[in-house]
Amino acid sequence: MQLTRHTDYALRVLLHLVVVPTSRATIPEIAEAYGLSRNHLMKVVHHLAQGGFLETQRGRGGGFTLARPPEDISVGAVVRHSEPDMKMADCAHCAIRPACGLSGILAEATNAFLAILDGYSLADAARDRSGLARLIAALPASVSGLSETCAPS
Repeated sequence: MQLTRHTDYALRVLLHLVVVPTSRATIPEIAEAYGLSRNHLMKVVHHLAQGGFLETQRGRGGGFTLARPPEDISVGAVVRHSEPDMKMADCAHCAIRPACGLSGILAEATNAFLAILDGYSLADAARDRSGLARLIAALPASVSGLSETCAPS
């Protein structure tokens, strides 16, 4: 199973905010730091805000922050919200579907995958906050204001 780029970007944005929880992040800041498309990232941030994962503020001094503590945001919830279709195969239009048990097996596998993700929060994914902060600071277009001295531990 492979997650979409949308989900990848969503998880990166959220983990970034866990590491830098005291400031508002901006789309240009994150897009530049990670080398992501601003247009695509804008859609991701908007979608995360619609799902209640982010709080956004427009205008001067605007940006976005986590809507809830990282301990209260499950990785499974983010993946469910960000993935348009969790089907591993398109069994609906298959000629052998009436006699094939594969669709049930794949559905069970998808449910097990999501159950594992439900057991972890953003806080779990960012357990090594100081290590993440160092890596973010070392990105080619590092995020201004994030240094090892101010990174959460």
